[in-house]
Amino acid sequence: MAETRRRFDPDFRDGAVRIVEETGKPIAQVARDLGINPGTLANWVNMARKRKALAIGNGVLDADERAELARLRRENAELQMRCDVLKRSLVLWVTDTTR
Repeated sequence: MAETRRRFDPDFRDGAVRIVEETGKPIAQVARDLGINPGTLANWVNMARKRKALAIGNGVLDADERAELARLRRENAELQMRCDVLKRSLVLWVTDTTR
């Protein structure tokens, strides 16, 4: 006979994963408490960890990213300098017109 599969909404999944991560309890114990299969919960936890790792990245920049970062820093410094020049010229203009 065909077995029917239980469906869990995303909130339940996220809550179960959060329980495992925040309490430090074993997956098997949390699964038993929630009445779900430990393998299912283990899959959810692994998927959540992979998503988190992809979102964070490994913290190492490759050559292209380093070059872009250097370019953006130079551009940012130039734009800040232009902004400062404009601010100073505005102050001079305002003080000159108020006299």
